Amino acid sequence: MKKLMIDLDDTICTDGYLKVLNEYFNTNYTYEDLDDYYVESLVPDDRLDEYLDYFYTINVYDYVDVVPNAIEVIEKLSKKYDVYICSAYVDRRRPKLSGVAATLKHNWIIDNLPFIDPKKIIFTGTKDVIACDIKIDDKYSNLKGYGDVKLLLDAYHNRNYDEEKLKERGIRRVKDWKEIEKILLD
Repeated sequence: MKKLMIDLDDTICTDGYLKVLNEYFNTNYTYEDLDDYYVESLVPDDRLDEYLDYFYTINVYDYVDVVPNAIEVIEKLSKKYDVYICSAYVDRRRPKLSGVAATLKHNWIIDNLPFIDPKKIIFTGTKDVIACDIKIDDKYSNLKGYGDVKLLLDAYHNRNYDEEKLKERGIRRVKDWKEIEKILLD
């Protein structure tokens, strides 16, 4: 069985970070307001510490939505592939609290992807060291390293990569989980 690594945030579940930020600041930001991968880039520098203090008191995974068709397609993939959920968890601003993020991610995966063996959940600081045959991620830089097939799930923060650059790196852009299903299961 080929090993398939699937990212969690903005690949399987989404919107939690932006919802939490909007709730805290009583704003209505959308992804179009972002110039950066990290939603925290919308927070004024002088309020970032205050926001992070709050952020680490809540469970962002109580706010997420499931990406359409993700769970159904992943369950189908798990019958054909050796599926691993791999998520970066290190918060570069508060590394000592990174374990909190890992716990919250782990619990969400257990609750929402019961067909994934808990031993196949990987938390890392960098994904390029994970040996696998296929990678699915929304973040371009996470598709470095191993993987004969690399699928970049279309997202607000990766649209600036043109198809030629992706092709040079062996990366194929996919628009949604139904397209992933066609590629990997047909």
